[in-house]
Amino acid sequence: MSAAAAPQARPADLAVDVRGLDKSFGDKRVVQDLSIQVGTGKITGFLGPNGSGKTTTLRMLCGLLTPDGGEGEVLGLDFRRHADAIKRQTGYMTQKFSLYEDLSIRENLDFVAQIYGLDRRRGRVTEALERLGLAGR
Repeated sequence: MSAAAAPQARPADLAVDVRGLDKSFGDKRVVQDLSIQVGTGKITGFLGPNGSGKTTTLRMLCGLLTPDGGEGEVLGLDFRRHADAIKRQTGYMTQKFSLYEDLSIRENLDFVAQIYGLDRRRGRVTEALERLGLAGR
């Protein structure tokens, strides 16, 4: 099957379907008219030089940063109107990830889960720690 004959993904098959994404910081436009689709369950690379807007884009898609323009859905939710719901269903880890050294692993996870408004926070933290063999840390 040639690339031209490949079927187009339907919106239900997409984890990310965003059109015309824009973001500026003051006079500096860092993301301009970006459209992107990512299929559900797909691993996707997002590559570019430093300062090209990768981090800003990911923060907008995860609901951590409000875009200036654009429309679309992340996990079937309008990314502009439902940022809080998207934050509860996604995770974002920066290149330089850090924990609070004075907190235990459990306390760090509980803190982040609380910030993101996770339902059943304590049970989910306990489940994750047990699954990873970190329950006693």
